[in-house]
Amino acid sequence: MKTALVHDWLTSYGGAEQVLQEIYALFPGDVFTLSAKKSIATQYGIPFDAVHTSFIEQLPFNRRLFKQYLPLFPLAIEQFDLSEYDLILSSSHCVAKGVLTHHAQTHICYCHSPMRYAWDLYHSYIQKARLVRGIKGWIAQLLLHRLRLWDSSSTFRVDHFIANSEFIAKRIKKTYGREATVIYPPVETDRFSFVATKEDYYVTASRLVPYKNIDLIVEAFRFLPQKKLIVLGDGEMLPALKRNAPPNVEFLGFVTNEVMEKYIQHARAFLFAAVEDFGILPVEAQSCGTPVIALGQGGTKETVLHEITGIHFHKQTVDSLIEAISYFETRTFDAEQIAQHASFFSKERFHAEFSAFVSQCTESSVQYTI
Repeated sequence: MKTALVHDWLTSYGGAEQVLQEIYALFPGDVFTLSAKKSIATQYGIPFDAVHTSFIEQLPFNRRLFKQYLPLFPLAIEQFDLSEYDLILSSSHCVAKGVLTHHAQTHICYCHSPMRYAWDLYHSYIQKARLVRGIKGWIAQLLLHRLRLWDSSSTFRVDHFIANSEFIAKRIKKTYGREATVIYPPVETDRFSFVATKEDYYVTASRLVPYKNIDLIVEAFRFLPQKKLIVLGDGEMLPALKRNAPPNVEFLGFVTNEVMEKYIQHARAFLFAAVEDFGILPVEAQSCGTPVIALGQGGTKETVLHEITGIHFHKQTVDSLIEAISYFETRTFDAEQIAQHASFFSKERFHAEFSAFVSQCTESSVQYTI
């Protein structure tokens, strides 16, 4: 079968791009995306001559103003002519699932999430962007309303949905009224060396942006002065976090993968306070044998086993996290059992499940056509 892969954009490193990398390894073909950087594509094993970009790439100041062109994304994704392909595999958290297809094609969408800023995070988005009132606010709200209408109608272009967690499968059902098969993303669990003996510090790692809630974790350690927290990562919140942090919190900024692995391997526990669709870092931490203290919502509710591979806290508050850390210190964890659990999310498992799902869908499609 001639295969086309569709991805929202290839301009930064992230979990969605790691999934695309493994899909491409299984089903190499032409890649269609709104915008792409050669360095990003090649980093994920995709030859740049196989990448096709949209007219968004030609617009003024595309790199700097990319997100400002959001109202044009649906039109741009519909301009790709995929009529010669038999199999369409979209990797979508925005508009990739909305490519135009015909009756003889099979379109499988690996959905990382329905468009967050148009649906479940809509009110939070317009409030943080100060778009609740005024002319700019009304225009933004109207554009997002039209985007929701397009997003809903474009779900009928997908034959089969895959969700990256039960959490996202429920969101797909709620938002689109469609069932989705859960196939967890691939995690390079074998890249992390198992370390049984832990040192007396806690660690967290993330892009330092508001929704990751690193400020909540830092603030909790203000009330735990005898405990040490190491924060790995860079981002817009780093200066403010440093200014307001207590002395028992150390910021290392951007570090290499090797340095990050070292700190996570030897940490007493890895801390995670965001509501993520899946959350790769907590799984990577567990692959080292490191327990995770995580918010019991979103993907980590599924990937971290309460009282077995870590501890869940249930409110995004400082008090709830402090209570979880205190409880964690009364428990004993088996590092080997933690690492064994993480191996369930390996690339090999993803390859087997994804290949089997595509085979099942394409075989049933052929039988139906006949």
